Amino acid sequence: MSEETTIDTQDLGEKIVRVLKTIYDPEIPVDIYELGLIYDVFVNEDYDVKILMTLTSPNCPVAETLPVEVEEKVKSLDELKDVEVELTFDPPWTQELMSEEAKLELGLL
Repeated sequence: MSEETTIDTQDLGEKIVRVLKTIYDPEIPVDIYELGLIYDVFVNEDYDVKILMTLTSPNCPVAETLPVEVEEKVKSLDELKDVEVELTFDPPWTQELMSEEAKLELGLL
């Protein structure tokens, strides 16, 4: 992989994170990225993206809609060819996954 490609994917990764930070869990006033619901974002040289995410619980009321919202909003980035969102509950989400900013926002610090 050339250096140029590496820089592009890193820049793209940052753009994806900015999009993820516009998506909120409807029950918690913190974006899904700061909540720690995004486990991983993979970008390959073909600009295909795979996002591994979880929900606060398997019974989360937005289990059907949140991954679709994530996929649609990330797909809105012109550079991307394809976006796949995979839900996982391994490891299960805990409050420990939240950023300091999210914990502060929710009064957990």
